[in-house]
Amino acid sequence: MDDIQRLFVDRLVSIGITLDNPEDQLRQFETYYRWLVEWNEKMNLTGITEREAVYEKHFYDSLTLCQAVDLHHASTLADIGSGAGFPSLPVKIAFPHLKVTIVDSLAKRIRFLEQLTAELGLQDVVCLHGRAEEVGRDPVHRDRYDVVTARAVARQAALNELCLPFVRTGGMFIAMKGSDVDAELEESRYSARKLNAAIQDTLALKLPGEGSARHLIAFIKQGSTPQPYPRKPGMPLRQPLVSGSVRI
Repeated sequence: MDDIQRLFVDRLVSIGITLDNPEDQLRQFETYYRWLVEWNEKMNLTGITEREAVYEKHFYDSLTLCQAVDLHHASTLADIGSGAGFPSLPVKIAFPHLKVTIVDSLAKRIRFLEQLTAELGLQDVVCLHGRAEEVGRDPVHRDRYDVVTARAVARQAALNELCLPFVRTGGMFIAMKGSDVDAELEESRYSARKLNAAIQDTLALKLPGEGSARHLIAFIKQGSTPQPYPRKPGMPLRQPLVSGSVRI
């Protein structure tokens, strides 16, 4: 364990995460880092490649999810628009009992994630190439997951329609956002209600090193997804559900 990994482990402890098998799990994180940098030369995965920054701004940042939901008592997690695997794969490494489904619309990112999960030796990870609007209508995935998350994907009103259909009744959707969320939060209340959900909590955080602001917006699902949602691919982003809208 070098200085960067030791700092990473200390930061995880500060948010309530203790790695059960630190030697193996830190090896997985380091392999993840190497693959991210190597594949980033072939395809656009991240603008962050410096090792210490990846550990803080991708790995640690992803794992702050545990501050909004008790992942020890969750069984299934879906990550919508995962990109390079954030937050789901750092979460899977730290909480290996989780059954994880990753949905992304770009086939080459899914190929990267499939090969990465094999290299990391991760079990119970399914990488799906597809639009969230279509996968969210599949009975295999609709109203099924204990925890659903998305990190920096879209404005919240649209994101609700993309993600909440995956959440089981009583489950949680955690949106991982940056600094300015007040306007998005207020705007998103309408779409949450339309999708049988409600805002449970909003947590303001800061990355411990460089101090960037982060927010976790937690929604609880109060009933099954109404039949009209999600709408056709593209509509949630083009015409998000906001107060007064009647677009189906």
